[in-house]
Amino acid sequence: MKFGGTSVGDVAAFERVFHVVSSQIDKHPVVVVSAMTRVTDALLAAFDHAKKGDHAAAIASLEPHFERHVEVARHFMPDGSAVFDSELKFAREELSDLLMRAARRSLPLSMLKDAIVSYGEQLLSRLLAEVLKAKGLNARQFDSRRLIMTDDEFGAAQPLIDETNEIVRLELEPSIKAGEVPVMGGFIAGNRAGETTTLGRGGSDYSAAIVAAALHASELQIWTDVTGVMTCDPRICSDASTIPVLSYEEAAELAYFGAKVLHPKTIKPAVDNSIPVRVCNTFKPDEIGTMILAESGEAPNKIKSIASKKNITILRISSARMLGAYGFMSAVFQVFDRHRTVIDVISTSEVSVALTLDNSDNIDKLVEDLRRLGDVEVETGYAVICVVGEGLRASTGLASKIFSTIDDVNVALVSHGASAVNLTFVVRESDAADVIKKLHEEFF
Repeated sequence: MKFGGTSVGDVAAFERVFHVVSSQIDKHPVVVVSAMTRVTDALLAAFDHAKKGDHAAAIASLEPHFERHVEVARHFMPDGSAVFDSELKFAREELSDLLMRAARRSLPLSMLKDAIVSYGEQLLSRLLAEVLKAKGLNARQFDSRRLIMTDDEFGAAQPLIDETNEIVRLELEPSIKAGEVPVMGGFIAGNRAGETTTLGRGGSDYSAAIVAAALHASELQIWTDVTGVMTCDPRICSDASTIPVLSYEEAAELAYFGAKVLHPKTIKPAVDNSIPVRVCNTFKPDEIGTMILAESGEAPNKIKSIASKKNITILRISSARMLGAYGFMSAVFQVFDRHRTVIDVISTSEVSVALTLDNSDNIDKLVEDLRRLGDVEVETGYAVICVVGEGLRASTGLASKIFSTIDDVNVALVSHGASAVNLTFVVRESDAADVIKKLHEEFF
């Protein structure tokens, strides 16, 4: 059971987590938690203050967040929790030392950043274990930095799966057999040298999936603040509803194209081990969320959901040299590889290739390199719309129905057929909400 930051934001949230965990105690849960809401951001901001040499401001900025943890501890343990108090005292001292090192740059900054940001999950997992204990559950905190073993890529470390599986089983299986509820922080891990690493975006879900796979869990539950995956963003369409069942492939496509509930990387360890993933709402624990399985059936109208991604840039590369020549696409991809830039959607013709990027940070250098291959046009201000559903590619007339629904909107780029479950196209960002509303009305 993984609980996100909004599921552990205050006293009421901890109460809800206790009810969710205790109601499924017969299933032998393992609990994985994110940092409390806003704490990771606060730790990153403190790190930035320290880098600029302002150690005092860095430490002071964290005090209100420590106080939020103390508030929860006082509520559930009025007589005091010696264990959590000493953990918090230790965290304050350690963070002060790490922030001082960042100010002096006495260690690599990427290493320090991971060590600093890890305290959100460390504190929260200790606090939750103590709260669950105080409320009568036999909970025990485990340090994720000793359980999940990774390489040395700070900020986006890759787990060493075989070693991790062995350690997780060795540590957690006896604890579960003894009737304990293991509680651990997500997102954080450690390398072979014992240094703290982090798993990058969506890391807490990823931690939970890795542990679920190692323990051959019967189910992975992702507890968040929405009831599963929706037919589209409820902020755009108020009548969006929960999708009961998705396939792994559909969920990955949706996550990649902006459905915020799951990150595709999260799902990977569960996919490989055929573990069902259930997305649940902590605020409405009795509502059935979305179940994600290896395969799911087709929806009656073929479409399960519509996702979108904003701030998209289109690059068009044209060159007569491309006509009938091999090696051109390889040269284009090598440029993106060198700049470590991810391509979302791609479409090609005889003499040109158009593609979209959602991260235009180093676009100037990228374009400079691409200009050696041909003419390059850069257009900003677009959105990618992704229509997802099992059997989309094989459905006669469905693309026609989709595009006739939005025939008054200019479509800049289309990608269809690469995946059996999605049809992706690009429109102006200003048209995106309107397009989603029209499609949602037509198909749902």
